[in-house]
Amino acid sequence: AASAASSGSSASASSTSAARGAIRHMSGKEIKFGVEGRAAMLKGVDLLADAVQVTLGPKGRNAIIAQPYGAPKITKDGVTVAKSIDFEDKFEDMGAQLVKSVASKTNDIAGDGTTTATVLARAIYSEGCKAVAAGMNPLDLRRGIQLAVNSVVDTLTEISRPITSKEEITQVGTISANADVEIGTLISDAMERVGKEGVITVQDGKTLENELEVVEGMKFDRGYISPYFITDAKTQVCEMENPLILLVEKKVSSLQQLVPLLESVIKSQQSLLIVAEDVESEALATLVVNKLRAGIKVCAVKAPGFGDNRKATMQDLAILTGGTVISEEVGMKLEEVQPGHLGTAKKVKITKNDTIVLDGAGDKAAIDERCELIRTSVEATKSEYEQEKLQERLAKLSGGVAVIKVGGASEVEVSEKKDRV
Repeated sequence: AASAASSGSSASASSTSAARGAIRHMSGKEIKFGVEGRAAMLKGVDLLADAVQVTLGPKGRNAIIAQPYGAPKITKDGVTVAKSIDFEDKFEDMGAQLVKSVASKTNDIAGDGTTTATVLARAIYSEGCKAVAAGMNPLDLRRGIQLAVNSVVDTLTEISRPITSKEEITQVGTISANADVEIGTLISDAMERVGKEGVITVQDGKTLENELEVVEGMKFDRGYISPYFITDAKTQVCEMENPLILLVEKKVSSLQQLVPLLESVIKSQQSLLIVAEDVESEALATLVVNKLRAGIKVCAVKAPGFGDNRKATMQDLAILTGGTVISEEVGMKLEEVQPGHLGTAKKVKITKNDTIVLDGAGDKAAIDERCELIRTSVEATKSEYEQEKLQERLAKLSGGVAVIKVGGASEVEVSEKKDRV
């Protein structure tokens, strides 16, 4: 086996040179062979694991990490400690990078257990080096390790059981949060509110206490286009009860496009929410004038997202509200919109930055079918970004979004608590 650390082009070494161990070539590449190469990498693995393993388990200790800027970071999170470590020696750093990748992958998949993964990785590499040095075939050793891993995974799967009650979720959350019962309870409350399909996010709070905010229904990060649509000047919010919802894929630019629709809305005496790529000057002015002078309850917001993600989100919104997306691709023009093409919801709340649609009137079977389609897409895609966006869409359709706001007396305390949530 050979390890190489370089800043230049490739190099070759004769068998005589290899016997001498490390050689530095004119190109700047250094090569270590056999025991010497493995030992150099093992040193980096050991140094990293020694720093990380102090955080292991309920009695683990915190690590304090110096930051290039700002206050030091206090954490008991194994992957955070691992990511903060780099070595000047290139071979030691190579060994450390291998263990870092183990911790990072564990964090991505499970969200916890990174210290345990680091300790196991060190043990496997250390014992593997001893076995190879004693003359064992590396390929046979690798097969043996894989057989042992498969056996352990099968056993763990067999003895595991699904969590069914809120109390069990609290227990797991408390353990994951380093025996912090308050955080464990907050996590179980969030999961109870949004369900399995919901999304839970963590943000910095603005108070000393931890807080839970749950957004039920569909929320997207687009607010009213004009402040003239506000219905409550004190809170700067536009609220609508049982509004008709028009979903337009393209820009609304012409006054003539909106006239038939506005006449229909006036007759029905209902409020109207327009969600479109944009509402341009002439059309926007018409809506504002009708709002101020004729008393029509109307509001316009831009469609959320971009590109294909915008199309998919608009379709989600249509299914949730029982409406139809007006698009020339399916042969529909804005001038031809009928009341049956409009969706509706029990309540819509629009702020400067966000829109929340509550209790959409869409068919439950259609919503369930759409959710199943998104789940299939999540399983099929390999892109982490796509998976994240699909999970967000699924949460908005089926459950909701919970935001845990982590409070504390200082930035350092908030950062440490966020690592535990």
